[in-house]
Amino acid sequence: MLESSYGLNFYLKSPQNKNVQVRYIYLRVTVNGLPKETSTKKKWDIRRWNQDTCRAVGTKEDARTINYFLDTLVTNINRFIRDVTSQGEILAASKIIDFVNGNNASKTKVLEEFEEHNKEMLALVPVEFAEGTYKRYVTARSHVQDFIRFKYRKDDLDFRELNYEFISDYAFYLKTVRKCANNTALKYISNFKKIVLRAIAKEIIAKDPFKLFKGKKIKIKKYPLTRAELTMLEDKVFDNERLTTVRDIFVFQCYTGLAYIDVYQLKKESIKQGIDGKLWIISNRQKTKSNTDIPLLPKAIEIMEKYQTHPVCIEKGSVLPVRSNQKMNEYLKEVADLCNVRSKLNTHKARRTFASTITLNNGVPIHVVKELLGHHSVRQTEEYAITEQESISREMIELKERLIPKEASGDLSHFAEMLKKFGNDLEDLKGKNLFDNDKNYKQVLSDFEGRLNKLKGMFSK
Repeated sequence: MLESSYGLNFYLKSPQNKNVQVRYIYLRVTVNGLPKETSTKKKWDIRRWNQDTCRAVGTKEDARTINYFLDTLVTNINRFIRDVTSQGEILAASKIIDFVNGNNASKTKVLEEFEEHNKEMLALVPVEFAEGTYKRYVTARSHVQDFIRFKYRKDDLDFRELNYEFISDYAFYLKTVRKCANNTALKYISNFKKIVLRAIAKEIIAKDPFKLFKGKKIKIKKYPLTRAELTMLEDKVFDNERLTTVRDIFVFQCYTGLAYIDVYQLKKESIKQGIDGKLWIISNRQKTKSNTDIPLLPKAIEIMEKYQTHPVCIEKGSVLPVRSNQKMNEYLKEVADLCNVRSKLNTHKARRTFASTITLNNGVPIHVVKELLGHHSVRQTEEYAITEQESISREMIELKERLIPKEASGDLSHFAEMLKKFGNDLEDLKGKNLFDNDKNYKQVLSDFEGRLNKLKGMFSK
């Protein structure tokens, strides 16, 4: 029971100078035999104090005032204890003392902490974070701000007001009011969770409001360009120089696997001679800071040489005159329309095309593709590894060839004659009804017929 494990009393703390009559009133709390104490920051004359009742003596105004203060403090402590125990938390004397001293109370607002995080992140751009990452957190904060105004009619919230209901309602708000797709909503929630975990680490709040929240990401297949679609793009002649340049940069990505930011930042000094004497891209990925060593394929070299003397490339020392990601994706829509490519084109589709159509579909092992893409694990690469129908068809043809018996590969005409003879013999046996009364022979006949049909099927294909 709480009563048997919890105790509270007030006393006047003895100073070093025992002759001092006015002393600080201290609070001592004991839970499960472990005591903690703290000053109430109030003073009282020891001559007007009853230690049995732990209260000031007398009916004067000052005595009534100090006793009212102590009674209110006890009431607040009891309310705090009820809240702690009702939430299933373990009661400790230190928690009560922290409550009295205001140490457990959140002094930080949600949006204030979010803003502080974003300022720190901005200071680390581009050393540790890409500018795009910082902008996503700015947008994430804006969504939280709009939600607080929408639901609570406030400009900000105390961290103590965050709970499961807040998180659940915020997820619903993103999907309905903001019209975010499920995975997009989860990304914004993940951004916000980082701020909450930061607050827990800074001991602004004790509990994680995300603890019971479960968001399920929907796996979406993002298909690469097929070999036929890529060829259509490569062969298309545009009247517009702008679209020609955008198409060339996209195709360069398809043959190198570079992400937008990496091709945007690609400098001429990153094109070096590899150990094989050929040209390689040797640099670091912006996103993961991992090494990027990519041997240049002929098509990539052709595009690179085409823009050697482009004014933008000369001015910036860049390999290609890459525009902003927003403009690239905008113009790629035009490119797709003019090339009759139904796939939605964007700069990241080029990276997927390199992984699947250019490399994996041409027999490059997935662990090599992992290195070319600069991934930390093969699992990351597997998300890009959408094998084309062409590749599947080729593998199945090879499988069927391996399944055909050796006799068929040696003399197909002889094998055909054997199949025909066995087929005729089988029909004769079935016609004579020799096995009607013998279940074992009937089963043998059935098995033989099944295998014969299977061989006929493989041979005909």
